[in-house]
Amino acid sequence: MKALDVRHINPFLQSTLSIMEQAACLKLAVGKPSVASLEFHDSTFIIQVGVTGVLKGQVMLVFDVEKAKKVASSMMMGMPVETLDDMATSALCELCNMIMGSTATLFSTQQMVMDITPPMSMQGSNLKLQTDVQALKIPMSADGAEMVNLYLCIGEDD
Repeated sequence: MKALDVRHINPFLQSTLSIMEQAACLKLAVGKPSVASLEFHDSTFIIQVGVTGVLKGQVMLVFDVEKAKKVASSMMMGMPVETLDDMATSALCELCNMIMGSTATLFSTQQMVMDITPPMSMQGSNLKLQTDVQALKIPMSADGAEMVNLYLCIGEDD
């Protein structure tokens, strides 16, 4: 499998920025992408969506738990979110679904077929995930503070 082509990163970024602003009222700035391991030591909330088609692999939105609560609260019209219960988790998974659906639509305009799997969420400390494809971490911040990291663990068929 070939590594992710740089031109394939923009649809993921464009969708994430747009949907986060629409659904969570968060205007995000994109930080510098870097190759990263999938080890999360702090209290972390991860939403993972599988990608199939021309591109294959996993996409993850990774939040610090407190930031995930803020985003869920914002999506639920400011309702306080004390814990990432079923309702908050469902909202965050739907956020990821919207981002990935938008991404798939953008790829379709380039005549690239991309399908996505239903989202899966994970929460905990000292999480270590593994994938066959090198992870590209793209940090995103709001008002100068890191809000979410987008991890692209995707490659292209040879």
